[in-house]
Amino acid sequence: MKQIKFLDLYKQSFFIRKKITEKINNCIKNSSFIGGDELEKFNKNFKKYLKVKFCLGVANGTDALEIAIKSLDLKKNSEIIVPANSWISSAEAVLSNGYKVKFVDVNDTSNICIKDLKKKISKKTSAIIVVHLYGNPAEVDKIKKIAKEFNLRIVEDCAQSHGASLNNKKVSTFGDVSAFSFFPSKNLGCYGDGGAIVTNTKKYYLKSKKIANHGGLKKNKNEILGRNSRLDNLQASILNIKLKELDKWIAIRNKQVTLYNSELKNIKDIKFIRTIYGARSSNYVFVIKTRNRQKLINFLNKNKIETHIHYPKALPELKVFRKNFLYKCRKMEAIKISKQILSLPIGEHLSLKDIKYICAIIKNFYSE
Repeated sequence: MKQIKFLDLYKQSFFIRKKITEKINNCIKNSSFIGGDELEKFNKNFKKYLKVKFCLGVANGTDALEIAIKSLDLKKNSEIIVPANSWISSAEAVLSNGYKVKFVDVNDTSNICIKDLKKKISKKTSAIIVVHLYGNPAEVDKIKKIAKEFNLRIVEDCAQSHGASLNNKKVSTFGDVSAFSFFPSKNLGCYGDGGAIVTNTKKYYLKSKKIANHGGLKKNKNEILGRNSRLDNLQASILNIKLKELDKWIAIRNKQVTLYNSELKNIKDIKFIRTIYGARSSNYVFVIKTRNRQKLINFLNKNKIETHIHYPKALPELKVFRKNFLYKCRKMEAIKISKQILSLPIGEHLSLKDIKYICAIIKNFYSE
């Protein structure tokens, strides 16, 4: 019986492994580990790819979010709106900065529901975190208009959306400041932890740079309280190579999604995540909704097909938030779909033949 892995990073990097090894060896040979030419090159390459003015490599995606929020100098004790369906970092970064979280519901894109967003804005609101979940662009153009009306800042959480775009404009370029993660499983991932902050505003860039470098732009020139958060030269060298492959990898994923949609569209129990008009998803994961999730998972496991759930609990359901937030959020769509969503295998390690095989197994499940 054929085994289908959910993720296979070894296979993903097979054709570029020699280049990566050469880069790593070069860093070792030159003792270039912290800072260095590869990091400088990556900051330039990534901002050119996104078409933004500034890019700062940092230690990880959570640091990127926390530093990005801090760079905005928001009003003390103000509220930041966060989608209820996301990875914990989206809300964690708010609380770590001393601000208050207000959860907003999601719609059938699994991203911020515009209708609920308008209801959640109050005099205490200072910013909105826009998450492009699963690599699927949120309605950030509409959110930007609302933010302008109420004088709110926008932080784009692009941890899953490297290369995604809306109306031919890359996500991360709509907000005031944006955060990326380069965790190994991402479409653009390194061989450890890594992240980046991007912005078109020099003030936010310089503030972020200070925070990430112990509060100063230069060594022993500490101006504010900061932290130590940097993308190391080894990881940057890997990202420089992978960045050249990113659009090709996204194209592979897009073809796989098209095939999934075509093969599974007639199964009434399966619902797809909607992509808004003008959006190009990076398809970090391919998510379906089903009322028979556990039975389907068991059937796929039996047939050696790996799956995941992104995420089994909405943020208000997590223990850290439950006491203060769940009673306000019980009727949210985010809570409902957390019981239905299922991520199927997708990625450069798979062929279209593999996708067709997965679909055939799923069809067998529904025919029994």
